[in-house]
Amino acid sequence: MLQSLDILIIVAYLLTTIVIGLILRKKAQRSKDDYLLGGKSLPWYMLGLSNASGMFDISGTIWLVTLMFAYGVKSAWIPWLWPVFNQVFLMVYLSKWLRRSNATTGAEWIQTRFGFGKGGRLSHNIVVIFALLSCLGFLAYGFIGLGKFVEIFIPWETVSNYIPFNVAPEYVPHFYGIMVTLFAVFYSLLGGMSGIVWADVLQFAIMTVSALVIAYIGYQAIGNNLLIVPEGWMSPFFGWELDMDWSEIIPQVNEKIKSDGYSLFTVFFMMMIFKGVLVSVAGPAPNYDMQKILSTKSPQEASKMSGFVSVVLMPIRYLMIAGFAALAIIFYDRLDLITATGDVDFELILPAAIKEFLPVGLLGLLLAGLLAAFMSTFAGTLNAAQAYLINDIYLKYKKTDATSSQIKLMNYGSGIAVVIVSIILGFFVEDVNSVLQWLVSALFGSYVVANVLKWHWWRFNGEGFFWGMVAGMIPALILPLIFTQTLDLYYFPILLLTSAIGCIVGTYSAPPTEIEVLKSFYTNVRPWGFWKPIHDQIIVDHPKVKKNTKFGRDMFNVVIGIIAQTALVILPMYLIFRQNTPVYILIVVLIICIYLLKRFWWNTLNEKLD
Repeated sequence: MLQSLDILIIVAYLLTTIVIGLILRKKAQRSKDDYLLGGKSLPWYMLGLSNASGMFDISGTIWLVTLMFAYGVKSAWIPWLWPVFNQVFLMVYLSKWLRRSNATTGAEWIQTRFGFGKGGRLSHNIVVIFALLSCLGFLAYGFIGLGKFVEIFIPWETVSNYIPFNVAPEYVPHFYGIMVTLFAVFYSLLGGMSGIVWADVLQFAIMTVSALVIAYIGYQAIGNNLLIVPEGWMSPFFGWELDMDWSEIIPQVNEKIKSDGYSLFTVFFMMMIFKGVLVSVAGPAPNYDMQKILSTKSPQEASKMSGFVSVVLMPIRYLMIAGFAALAIIFYDRLDLITATGDVDFELILPAAIKEFLPVGLLGLLLAGLLAAFMSTFAGTLNAAQAYLINDIYLKYKKTDATSSQIKLMNYGSGIAVVIVSIILGFFVEDVNSVLQWLVSALFGSYVVANVLKWHWWRFNGEGFFWGMVAGMIPALILPLIFTQTLDLYYFPILLLTSAIGCIVGTYSAPPTEIEVLKSFYTNVRPWGFWKPIHDQIIVDHPKVKKNTKFGRDMFNVVIGIIAQTALVILPMYLIFRQNTPVYILIVVLIICIYLLKRFWWNTLNEKLD
């Protein structure tokens, strides 16, 4: 049970978020850009901390602790489902390309590529629909994780006497989710992007302190107790099959692995890389990550911000994850993972370990941090959804000459509407993993082809983008209902094929994008790819415009960046589990990667286009 000190710390944090919203309310109300992008005046390292904070979400942390418990060091690969290494592609070149547009949202950005004709309007509209679908999905995903988390610490029987209505046991997590959501809504609606960033920085500071303490507790436990795990648990390497046998230790974990669908690990890994590289090359999905990129001061700062995310997020987050995994394995018998139905739910490992092992005071601090993690993700995603509703629907189609007061009312109204819809969706979510799999494998998979082609092929037009997205999104919504026993990742090739057909047919059903739009896009962004006809036309009038010949260097930096990012994930695991030799090897790998990135990435950020 929570003690008075723990409750005081949590209340103090929640009140601080309200104060942040109130303080930054006037700044947010100055203009649309101030509200949605913080006036593009926030430093890159603050935006990087904010972005990292948004990714340090409670549902994702629950999932990652569960993965490390079951799969050991091999769990470092499974987040490539997102894929986590998309931050490296953003760091190396995509954030810079994106920020050069000076757009407010991803949908507004798309019109810098396809113009304002029929194709531009179609592509703009489909991006808005995709953005709202993904935002609502992420809000529902976070919602259920939060509810399951809070229920552990505040048993329903302790508060039911004070609630004037009955709540069915299966909906108790949803009730708790609604209560905490109201605080996130308050500061994000009032303070806009600036309020979100400042609250995120506070949250990340709390999580850093908590992570270090939990890592220390887990490290001490490993030194004082016998660690019993299956053979291969401590190795990142794998064969054709996973071959992780828990039958003599905790037999239920084998059922968990079977239900996850990761047993054929090499097939799963190959599919992850195939899909992950394509998703990364496509660029960021239109969510809070893209909004943070568009909020930076310059293209160079956009690249620095994206790189900083991995540097601060990975080691801190995985110190916490490894610490909890160590405690859960050593003291498994002390964890209460049995649900009301009598089943073992391994997604309860994180909250059960917190409840069992953290002392008074630190418990309140960590709970405040994890609640803040939910609120950070929720607020950032809510801000992104608002941006699309206000900038790309309301101001574009409904009220082109809206006054400041009308925009302010729309900010509040759209935010409240999105929250209500996401809460309703949350009631239909079974568990964290199911909605996560659909988001990262099905929905995100549906946008890959169209978004890869938009960067790299001059002939690709708005009609091709629209029909490619539609041909990917419709199967992404239908296939999970048909293949109910199949891992969402495995029908990614189907989404790829249908989307590719939609892109090609749509592109050749209409003329190319207006030449002036293409010339403007190419001159400003300067992507590499199949742009020769446009480049040849531009140099007639502007002979100093050079091609982007940095493809090889960019790909080299991407490979080095992914190696460094993976080292930052695995190093904390080996550190907590006292594996000295791998720790020394990983430190050497990191030093080499840092040297190469400093020379071939950081030192080149200020290179001029011409």
